[in-house]
Amino acid sequence: MTLRSASFPATGTAVVTGASSGIGAAYARRLAADGHDLVLVARRAERLRALAAELTGRHGVRVETVVADLGDAGDLDRVARRTAEDDIATLVNNAGINGYGPFTDTDAALLEKVIAVNVVALTRLARAAVPGMLARGRGAVVNVASTLAFAGSLPPDPLPVRAVYAGTKGYVVTFSRTLAAELNGTPVRVQALCPGLTATEFHLTQGRDPVAGEVARVHDEGGMPARDVVTASLRALKTGEVVCVPGLADAEAVDRLTAAELGLRSSSTGTLAPRYRNPARQ
Repeated sequence: MTLRSASFPATGTAVVTGASSGIGAAYARRLAADGHDLVLVARRAERLRALAAELTGRHGVRVETVVADLGDAGDLDRVARRTAEDDIATLVNNAGINGYGPFTDTDAALLEKVIAVNVVALTRLARAAVPGMLARGRGAVVNVASTLAFAGSLPPDPLPVRAVYAGTKGYVVTFSRTLAAELNGTPVRVQALCPGLTATEFHLTQGRDPVAGEVARVHDEGGMPARDVVTASLRALKTGEVVCVPGLADAEAVDRLTAAELGLRSSSTGTLAPRYRNPARQ
């Protein structure tokens, strides 16, 4: 799925959520190297300060840090207000938590927080950013999803136990694709980034609390380096790819998904399918 609009903003301030490690920190480093000022959002103040000092010293860009838990309504309000300001040209909705575990055993409050961070905060920040981007004639929104958005038919092992997490990432993909189509022909690009297993801290915690310590770690499962995920995302933004899957060699797979969806939507008729017309045979 490729849509055409204006190119990725070459200047302006970028908001990056979940910026204290992993994919978010990799975005911050790449965007700073390209000359973007930054607003870095995460829960871990020390890590944000260290990253801000690194980027300011290395690239001379302006870096703001916002310590916030996007699952908290008050913190989300603060970040949304900053995201709506006139200097913002790029939004990277990277913050996310997994809440992995069996649906019936995982604490309900944790599952609600997964939805709050992965769905509510992402949507709210996009809504804060896009109107101003349209008015200023430039902008890009990257919403970080996951290849697990396409794994609804697959059981756990070796994949994680993930009903709510995968559901939120399915929302991110559908929301991003639909918004991109709505904004097609405008100066604002929208991307759903769908990395597979990535070499970050993500699997070290369910997400209720961030990983402790001032030094970023990598889970034992390994995966694609975060910097490569970001390279794919930024290149895909320039070419207009709405769904970016960094490890996908077969670029036409997304087109086949679109075709399959069209086939499903063609069933929106007033006629009941034959298999549902007759009583089931015992």
